[in-house]
Amino acid sequence: MTNRSYIHAITDALDNALGQDEKCLIFGEDVGRNGGVFRTTQGLQDKYGSDRVFDTPLAESGILGLSIGLAATGWRPIPEIQFMGFTFEAVDSIAGQMSRNRFRTQGALQQPITIRTPYGGGTHTAELHSDSLEHLFTGVPGLRVVAPATAYDAKGLLISSIESNDPVLFLEHLKLYRSVKGEVPDGVYRVPLDEAAVVREGSDITLVAYGAQVHEALAAADQLAGDGVDAEVIDLRTISPIDTETIYGSVDKTGRLVVVQEAQKMAGVGAHVVSAVAENRILSLEAPIGRVCAPDSVYPFAADEKAWLPAAKDIVAKARETLTF
Repeated sequence: MTNRSYIHAITDALDNALGQDEKCLIFGEDVGRNGGVFRTTQGLQDKYGSDRVFDTPLAESGILGLSIGLAATGWRPIPEIQFMGFTFEAVDSIAGQMSRNRFRTQGALQQPITIRTPYGGGTHTAELHSDSLEHLFTGVPGLRVVAPATAYDAKGLLISSIESNDPVLFLEHLKLYRSVKGEVPDGVYRVPLDEAAVVREGSDITLVAYGAQVHEALAAADQLAGDGVDAEVIDLRTISPIDTETIYGSVDKTGRLVVVQEAQKMAGVGAHVVSAVAENRILSLEAPIGRVCAPDSVYPFAADEKAWLPAAKDIVAKARETLTF
């Protein structure tokens, strides 16, 4: 075990994947000699050569079009879209092509593509660099969406994603890259896809989150503990499909639920969690479900992002409102 940052755990996973399977290829804007804009792929081109880790033109539609063709001919591509906001340029490749190819070929054509892309706020980036756009993709049939919150899960989930024969959109939160560290095994290991994790057990209220908001939820749980409230925290990890059974089990125990997401409130991952619980566990609830989300507005300029982003204090306030209903 080594204490690694979130970003170095991702680099380690990519190194493991390239070393284990010669069909794995990494490509994208500046991922080669420069090692990516955040240095996530640093050193990999030197180790594996420019045939397996290489730069592309600034053309997201071309990057993912290439991925579809490579996957169809036996390769296992790991393309990088430099920021999630740039996926707008390649939505057809994701939602109209790779996610449908297994269905349209009756299972004959696999699409083992893992699209890595940074997302999320808190680092004062420029416009279109901090947006959380996962809600645009979680409703796409045939596409899995993964959003790890810890260094351990980042490596294990990325290895599992790369080994999957279905396309995966793998979301890496910008703020977590160097702010989160943890013990990470040195060798290959896998964290199962489609399974949420109970990262803190409790009996009074359930807090459900993913990505950077898991850490805000844990901080909120610590604050609530000071008031004698025992909060359970669930990290979704995979946000499409969502592991609702873990959520149901927690709600059956606590009777109260607050769902947290960094993205805007409208049509988000949290909305699906709320509707699923309302449909299947309404009799377990002792209070209305609380939601903590960003405002339904365009992501603000850097000077205002702290006021815009959900934080532990917002989760605490909503939890107290739910507890005193």
